[in-house]
Amino acid sequence: MTLTTEILRSALENQAAFRRRRRLQPIEGAGAKIFPPTYPGPRKDDPAQHVFERRRIDGAELWCVLVDSVQSQSNRLEEFLLESARQKLIELPYVAVDFSEAQLDGLTEITSLEAPHRLFDAILRDSELDSTPFMKSEQGRKLVAAKPSDASAIFELSPTALLFGVWNSTGEGGGLGAKFPRCLVSEVIGINVPVDESEDNAISAGKRTGSRIDPLGVLRRVEVYKSKEGWDVDQKKAGKDAKKVRPSEINHGNIAPTVQNLGVTCDYIEQTSVVTLAGLRRLRFGSSDRDASARGVLAALGLVALLEQDSRGFALRSRCDLVCDGAAPLELVNFDGSTEAVELDLAGARTLYADCVLAARKAGFTFSSMPLVLKPQAKLVKIVQQSRDLALAGEGGETAEAGV
Repeated sequence: MTLTTEILRSALENQAAFRRRRRLQPIEGAGAKIFPPTYPGPRKDDPAQHVFERRRIDGAELWCVLVDSVQSQSNRLEEFLLESARQKLIELPYVAVDFSEAQLDGLTEITSLEAPHRLFDAILRDSELDSTPFMKSEQGRKLVAAKPSDASAIFELSPTALLFGVWNSTGEGGGLGAKFPRCLVSEVIGINVPVDESEDNAISAGKRTGSRIDPLGVLRRVEVYKSKEGWDVDQKKAGKDAKKVRPSEINHGNIAPTVQNLGVTCDYIEQTSVVTLAGLRRLRFGSSDRDASARGVLAALGLVALLEQDSRGFALRSRCDLVCDGAAPLELVNFDGSTEAVELDLAGARTLYADCVLAARKAGFTFSSMPLVLKPQAKLVKIVQQSRDLALAGEGGETAEAGV
């Protein structure tokens, strides 16, 4: 069936979710090696590793690898929606912090679709609207007061925060602020992966090699000295407290060949995406008409996000570029678990979304096509500049402080 606004509204009242399970394959072809994300090992000095787990699939327990996490997928989908809004392909309210006057090279704007904690991120909290700290402004006070029982303020400022989830973790009660669970969940995994098993862990059976031959031919035995000021072959010229180091520590010389347990092959890669209609029904907006129209916007926006990803591709990271392995329709999942195939392309999803936005405006929502622009407070600009100065001087200390 073709998804219309009438069918969407009925589904929001009576059905469970929109779902799609689709197969992907490496851009090099089926069976090619891919490189999923790496995470720290369980012990401090363990090498980086992929995330493996056993999953029950078609009656068998199979080793699977995480190719793109729920959190990473959310960030990608938000990026696609933000780009569509900037290209005027969709109308989408959001909050932006304008750093252009701060003269921080390479930093011009951060939005509520890019900040780690979305609308409740410290970047927004430490910015101001018309010279008033954002959280003390009228919009900020409404935002802090928002609850699932009336999420209108969040919906009008940045509806993606409701779609991808947000938590006012610094709100009332010392972290007991309102929580809004994700209503769109997407994940990519590789299925049936060869692994080397140990008693407490599994590592990739794949290998990644690394090495570098220095074109200058600088040998390890060459004596060099390094300090915070720089390096030199003369200890006195290298600066105060200079110490003898290997040439590799100043990025010269060969890098010895290494072999790491990284990279995987698998039977196939699968993306599972769900827009939960039952989850959207937990959100309220002041009246039955407002409830229906806002939920319609959020559901349609989620479908736009998924189809935007299809059109923009799955270039997840270096050596992890994927393509779709055949067509996979969206499904409307009924409460009894049965499904109906849904026909919807990107153009149709954008049109459906625009119709839902129009209905929301008729229901009384303010739904701006322009972002709400904040300015960073002076103290925020100062800590960013100080951090950059320390990093350029080699004194950031982030690794030691983080314990990684």
